[in-house]
Amino acid sequence: MTKEERKLWYEFLRGLPYTVRRQKVFAAFILDFYCPQAKIAIELDGGQHYEPLCAERDRIRDSVLQEYGIMVLRYPNNAVMQNFSGVCEDILKNITLRVKKDGITSSTASGPPSP
Repeated sequence: MTKEERKLWYEFLRGLPYTVRRQKVFAAFILDFYCPQAKIAIELDGGQHYEPLCAERDRIRDSVLQEYGIMVLRYPNNAVMQNFSGVCEDILKNITLRVKKDGITSSTASGPPSP
């Protein structure tokens, strides 16, 4: 994990009342963090994610994940370091709203169908 991922994990995500997995393999991807109850992937992006090729890969990846009903939340690494409370509030708000709105449970959000 990057220092930003460690900060987010140890200072926030692992204490949530929802299950959050680190480095979750899903389809052909490794998600930084994944909350199965809300079907939310949390991705922290370093500077390379803003280069055209990587940005296009991220768009394709997000599109595939959305086909599985997964919402992708993306935050720049510097936001985690400079606006940690704002990032945490946004994550919690999205998880809470999605769980309440959609009634998503861990049994319906386990992953892609087996081949």
